[in-house]
Amino acid sequence: MKVTTKTIKDITVIEAEGNIDSRTAGEFEKASIAATQDEDKVIIDLSQVEFLSSAGLRSLLMLYRQVKARDGKIVLVGVSEEIQEVMENTGFINFFTLTELLEDGVKELS
Repeated sequence: MKVTTKTIKDITVIEAEGNIDSRTAGEFEKASIAATQDEDKVIIDLSQVEFLSSAGLRSLLMLYRQVKARDGKIVLVGVSEEIQEVMENTGFINFFTLTELLEDGVKELS
């Protein structure tokens, strides 16, 4: 699991690489929450994530709650069909805006 952050305009972009599962979800959550403590526009790029477990979903929910508390918004970018299906089945998809490309996510938050 590799988590990197960058800023595009006034948007915090979190890029995850690898699986987000019970072994790595804590690392992902800790890095993501630290990077977005005062942010209200967040993109999470999941284009390099092949698997997202229930622990990963929980991490996304924790991040969503933190950003939403500031009336912010999170856009998920590059979510695979398999992960989208899991998110649809659990209702998590309703919390996020999804886009295919990073550029589209930036437009969504601009």
